[in-house]
This record gives sequence, structure tokens and C-alpha cells, in this order.
Amino acid sequence: MSSPETPEPDPRLVPPREPSASEVLGSALGAAARRAGLDPAQEASTGHVVWRAMGGWRGVVESVLPSLLFVVVYTVTTELVLSLVVSVGVAAVFTVIRLLQKSPPSAAIGGLIAASVAAILALITGNPSDNFVPGLLTNAGYGLAMLVSALIGWPIIGLAAGYLLGEGTAWRADRRKRRTYFWLTIAWAGLFAARLAVQLPIYLSSLDPANRESAVALLGTLKIAMGLPLFAPLIAVTWLTVRAVHARSGAGRAAREDTASE
Repeated sequence: MSSPETPEPDPRLVPPREPSASEVLGSALGAAARRAGLDPAQEASTGHVVWRAMGGWRGVVESVLPSLLFVVVYTVTTELVLSLVVSVGVAAVFTVIRLLQKSPPSAAIGGLIAASVAAILALITGNPSDNFVPGLLTNAGYGLAMLVSALIGWPIIGLAAGYLLGEGTAWRADRRKRRTYFWLTIAWAGLFAARLAVQLPIYLSSLDPANRESAVALLGTLKIAMGLPLFAPLIAVTWLTVRAVHARSGAGRAAREDTASE
């Protein structure tokens, strides 16, 4: 006497699998990259992608102008409060304009928050160079996150690219992709480390009141010079490399399928 077959469970009654931490992080990184215009699956020129990632002219101005005005006003007047008011005021104007135009305000709001925190810190300490401390901490945090993720085998660039291209974490089974994403992530860690290595000693020198005015001017100049001018080329390299490694992977997979079908 044969036993009755076990009925298949109703898929509607099976609880969904909880996503892993890597899946959640990769999905968030991929979504952020897509909002910034970095989607390797799209057919777009490298220049267009980089320009969009920078936010266009508006993004460039919003990124550069608050720091530039702070340095210029402080260098001319040596008035800390006035310099901070001008810097934060410009960031606030950018945010209001975006809200009135109903355009995505996230970049401007982020800039306003950063400028406000930096201003409060500088006012508390009385050291104008403390206006650059949040930027130093941001570079340290991003650089450390990039470095650690690469060293433990889960490079952040790979997590973002995997979800942008709809393969999740399957890229980890491909040695070429693992190696590529490792070195791209190391390159980004190197960018943040370079900013910190150059700017931190200048900030530390500003703790001596005799060096503060020169340190403010130099820190502001370096922040701008090591910002978008370094960010843009690395975005381009990352974009081109990710597309190339996936193009080679797709071509290799198609060739193997053709051979197997013969």
C-alpha cells in the first residue's frame, strides 16, 4: 500500500525569507547610486554619467560655494560669525530654491545640515578651522568603511554594482569581478585617505592661534581642490570598469552557451 503524496505547500502561506545584511546594504547602495545617475545598465556616455553624479552645474555650485565664501569672507574680514552666517545662509538659500522648484532637495539639505553642524562647532570652539572638522570626519568614516569592506571580502563597490545590475551578491562567485570590485573599493578608500592625510596636519597646525588664518585659507583651498576634481575622474574610472567587467562576463557566458548548444 503506497503512502499518499505529501501536498506541496501553498506559496502564499510560506513566510518570506528575511534579507541578509549584505542584501539590505547592497540594495540601499544600489538605490543611492541609481538616484545619482550611476546605473551601468543604462546606455549613457561617461561624461554624461559623471556630470549627473556631480549634480550638474547646480550640484557643483552647491558643493563649492559655501566653503569658498567662508574662506573668502574670513580671509578678508577675520570675522568668524560673519563668515559662518554667509556660508550657512548660502546653503539655506540653495535648499529653499530646491524646495520651491519641487526638485530633489536631498543634496542641498545635506549641505545645509553639514554647514550648520560645522558652524556650530566653530562657534563653540572659536577656532575657524573647526568649520572643516565634519569634512575630515566624513573622509575618515568613508575611507574606513571602504577599506574594511574590501578587506573582509564584501567591497562596497561590488555590493552597489551587484544590485544595480540585478545580480545581488552572485558576483562573489566570479573571481574577476571580486578582484575588480576589491581594487575599485581600495581606490575609493585611497581617495578619502589622501584627503585626510593632506588636510589633517594643516588642521592640527591651526590649534596654534598664530597659524589659524593661514590654515583656514589653505584648508578651504584644499577642500575644493581635492573635492570634485578628484571625485569626477574616479567616478569615471569606476563607471567604465564596472561596465567593462560585466560586458566581458556577459560575452563569456554567451560564448559558453553557444558552445554547449553545438
